[in-house]
Parts: sequence; C-alpha cells; structure tokens
Amino acid sequence: MIDITAIGELLIDFTHKQTDAMGYPTMEAHPGGAIPNLLAAAAKFGGKCAQLGKVGDDAFGHLLLKTLADAGIDISGMAVDPEVFTTLAFVTLDAGGDRSFSFARKPGSDTKIEFEALELTLIDRAKVFHFGTLSLTDEPSRTATQKAIAYAKERGKLITLDPNLREPLWPSLEAAKAQILWALSQADVVKISDNEVEFLFGMEPEAGAQHILKTFGCKLVFVTCGPEGAVYANRNATGRVPGLKNVKVVDTTGAGDIFGGSAIWKLLKSGKAPQDLSGEEMADIARFACTAASLSTQKPGGVSSVPEYEEVLAHM
Repeated sequence: MIDITAIGELLIDFTHKQTDAMGYPTMEAHPGGAIPNLLAAAAKFGGKCAQLGKVGDDAFGHLLLKTLADAGIDISGMAVDPEVFTTLAFVTLDAGGDRSFSFARKPGSDTKIEFEALELTLIDRAKVFHFGTLSLTDEPSRTATQKAIAYAKERGKLITLDPNLREPLWPSLEAAKAQILWALSQADVVKISDNEVEFLFGMEPEAGAQHILKTFGCKLVFVTCGPEGAVYANRNATGRVPGLKNVKVVDTTGAGDIFGGSAIWKLLKSGKAPQDLSGEEMADIARFACTAASLSTQKPGGVSSVPEYEEVLAHM
C-alpha cells in the first residue's frame, strides 16, 4: 500500500546564493517543486510515497529522478521525455529569506503530463491522492490532472490539495483564481497559505478556513501563516498554533510544502477521518507540521531541507 501518490511538477530550483563583484547573482541548484517537497517530507517520516509526472531526458531530469529515488519516493510513474526540457525555477531571496520566482517553462516537461501515459496503479494502491495547481496552468497537464482526480475520487481515495499559487505561471490572475476555486471543490483536505486566502477571498486566515469548509465541502483545512504558525479547522473545532521561534531563516523555499507533507503523514498516522479529528488532534498535527516547516528554513532548497523526525520531536 502507498500512503500518498501525487501528480505534478518536478523541477530544479536555482536559489540566489550570493552576488559577485559585478552585481550578478551566483545561483545554487536544488531539487524541488511543491509536489516532491511534500512527498519528501512524508517519506522522511516513514510514509510510502509515489509521484506521477514528467522530466526531460537531460542532465537535470536524471538528477531529479535520482534525488526522488534516494528520498525513498517511488518514481515508476515518472516519464522521461526527450522532446522537452526539465522545468527550471530561479528563486531570488530578500534579506528575510522570502522568495520571488522566475521560470524556464515554455514549455517545461511538467506541462506535458498526459493522462493516457499515467501509471494508474499508483493511484489504485494509494490512501491519498494529492495535487497542486501548477499542473492546471497548461495543457495537456491540466486535463491529465483533472482526469486523475476523477479517477481517484471514483475509487474512494482521500483527495488533498495545496494550491501553491505561482503568479508568473498563469496567463492572468483571473485564470489562476478560477482554477484554484475549481481545485478547492475537489479536495477533502486543503493546505493553503494566508496570502492565497487573501487573494481568493479577501479574508483573514480563520475566516478563510471556515469559508472553505462551508463553501467547498472540504473536511479539514490548514492555513499556513509563515512565522506566525498555522490555523486549523474542521466541523468540530478551529484554532491556531504558533510558529517555531528563534529560527535563523536561510531559505523559505519548500517550507509550506513540507508543512503539507508532514500534516498529511500525521493525519494518516492518526487513523481517523479528517472530519472526525478533535481540536486537540488537529492542533497536534499542526504543531508537528509547523515545527518541521520551520526547521526546514534553516537550510536551502526544498527536498534537501526536510529535518529528521527526531529533530522535529526535540523542538516540539
């Protein structure tokens, strides 16, 4: 049995390391993408995970596949395409470690995922099917993602979502909003950021979480609030846990994804349906996920920054 099968992007994050004497950035390559970052967190803590997607038949693509395999993630559902190049993201950081993104993706391999080529047995064997919205920006990956969600829902899988809005990848913010709202209508469990709640609904995190529960039929919502922690809500309770203090932030890339992977893993470990969790159980999940995400910001990159399980426990 697989705990989480996810569909979506696998890419290289080039992160700004330093600026040379001429004012040009020196970039450091890290394996990344919201989907593998999330899976890497769950796998690091003992979950069985698999990814459906596509890379180019190039040096970066093969490096990424090796990275996933080394992280314990099943790559049998990853296609290698000689016709497109592996997607690249260039991440620049401000003084506080917060990011801005530029993408080499015209097209990138992750936009060329096709439903007919998906290894659907990886969905059949999974408890959870996870998706984001980067695979909804372009065809054929949009249709592939939509059909994969329908396939998973028909088989009774728990559907989880992290919208992971990246504005430069959308033709317009209106298009992004429409696809994210559709995605919310498909999900049982949602991990979303406070910035995305503000973008979609103009609401504060607590109000946004309640709105998602009531409007879209979701069963459990986490709203991450950066260093301020996270809000949690289901039909039984709502609350907030604080972020980890006294963390020296190096790079926030992947922190939200690592929160998501940690939270899904803890949810599965509970053995309970997301709508049946008590307030105390949701708070425990959110504290664990916040701690893992906070510790990850002390290292650059996403996949490579997931902390050890024992380290997370020690800081809780």
